[in-house]
Amino acid sequence: MTDKLKIIPVDLLHQYRRQVDPALQNRLDSLTDAEISTDTFSFYTSVSSVFSSKIEGEDIELDSYIRHKKYGIEFLPDYTRKIDDLYNAYIFAQNNPLNKKNIGKAHQLLSKHIVAKHFQGKIRIHNMYVSTPDGKIEYVAASPYEVEAEMEKIYADIELLKSIQMNTDEVFFFAGMIHLIFVKVHPFNDGNGRTARLLEKWFIAEKLGSKAWFIQSEKNYYQQHQLYYNNLRALGLEYQDLNYAKALPFLLMLPGALTL
Repeated sequence: MTDKLKIIPVDLLHQYRRQVDPALQNRLDSLTDAEISTDTFSFYTSVSSVFSSKIEGEDIELDSYIRHKKYGIEFLPDYTRKIDDLYNAYIFAQNNPLNKKNIGKAHQLLSKHIVAKHFQGKIRIHNMYVSTPDGKIEYVAASPYEVEAEMEKIYADIELLKSIQMNTDEVFFFAGMIHLIFVKVHPFNDGNGRTARLLEKWFIAEKLGSKAWFIQSEKNYYQQHQLYYNNLRALGLEYQDLNYAKALPFLLMLPGALTL
């Protein structure tokens, strides 16, 4: 049935499966929640929210955020509120199915203090460029005239993949591909990376169960954030010229998170 996918390429799947640790499912099964978690506080959701935010340049430390979230210790609002928003989006994803409507809702939650209200959960209508700190353009995203159509393909592929029975390494392959293609389309005015990393884990949870939320993928990406960005850049400068044959190094980062 994967031959019916509209946007996700499968050419690398066999090569990917040969390189992934055959104990991937065992590593996933061995994951457990942290003892510090309670009914009202999730340690691993905090890890996800903090490190996904740190990838985007937020100045936040995990220990400080845990003191804020678990024990109610107050910090300046600017220090915690974007991470709180992302935390709420993860909690929403943990309690709702992965689909078009809920992806929009998740972005609305996580972008509450990132973009103007009328852009939250809404597909962008402007050109989008990713720039280096010194102002050089390093990536030109899908044009505003094709974003909506490309996103419909992503939504359709997610629905198809949800209906297909697959093994663990296949789930991780497609989760990584959803992350990668979403980032490359860059459908929102901001919050695309945060949303893509959430979608990756959300898809795994849909397919393999709630232990997916204990995977420290965001921390793994942050600890190797230069490699993370280099692997993203490797596909090409402009959306219409992307070469997904070069995606394997990026895709192999996700299973590496299970060794943390």
